[in-house]
Amino acid sequence: MSSPLAALSDYHVHTPLCHHAKGWPLDFCARAVELGLGELGFADHNPMPTQFDNWRMSIDDLPRYLEAVEMARAQFPQLHIKLGLECDYIAGHESWIEKLAGMAEWDFFIGSVHYLPGADWAVDDPQHMSRFLTGEIADIWASYWRAIERAVRSGLFDFIAHIDLPKKFGFRPPGDLRAYYEPSLAALAETGTPFEINTAGLRKKCAELYPAADFLALAAAAKVPLLINSDSHDPAELCAGYTEAVAAARTAGFTHTVRFAKRERSLMALP
Repeated sequence: MSSPLAALSDYHVHTPLCHHAKGWPLDFCARAVELGLGELGFADHNPMPTQFDNWRMSIDDLPRYLEAVEMARAQFPQLHIKLGLECDYIAGHESWIEKLAGMAEWDFFIGSVHYLPGADWAVDDPQHMSRFLTGEIADIWASYWRAIERAVRSGLFDFIAHIDLPKKFGFRPPGDLRAYYEPSLAALAETGTPFEINTAGLRKKCAELYPAADFLALAAAAKVPLLINSDSHDPAELCAGYTEAVAAARTAGFTHTVRFAKRERSLMALP
């Protein structure tokens, strides 16, 4: 009997080259085969042309990353293995993302926002959690969602990651959050850009999927395409939370997920 995961993929997987994960591609592939996963995709944090922070792959390690994925493809021919990057959208660095796109035969680029426009700190960095405690929550959310909308409309990315990331530590502005969501939802719908259900939120203090159920329902109504990913930093996290994610997708009204090959997408029915 085939695994229920055979109809699904996990494209948001990190390696030790981003300095905060463990498990090389071969380790993740062994786990994917054990689980019966349909497709596995690697997406380390994109290198920057200069030292930017200490939690992404360096440009010098890019050849090693490509070689590690190719080695995994050679040793696990039965598994569909995809090559990608998680690319931070930072205004003013768009040309670097375009340059990276020509450095390999990528299957997908994930767009993400960690840094607020004009800021030098990441919204998901626990070292800066105190910023959420000083009355800045609404401002942080507004700035973040403006950046998400710009990332979507840039056309640089194949799908968008953990789209309500600022809730990671459990901080949300009071009241109806749709005012934050709606410009980005409009951008996703108008450009046809997919987003992911990212199960890592279940493992964080917010203890819920990224994005929230209200966002999912609005996205389904707008017919925005969707993927499900684990944001694994350890082979043990691969496909973690997928039961909850599939249920949330179906409850919201989704019937399919998206797969990528050479930056072209296709649809797969949800199991």
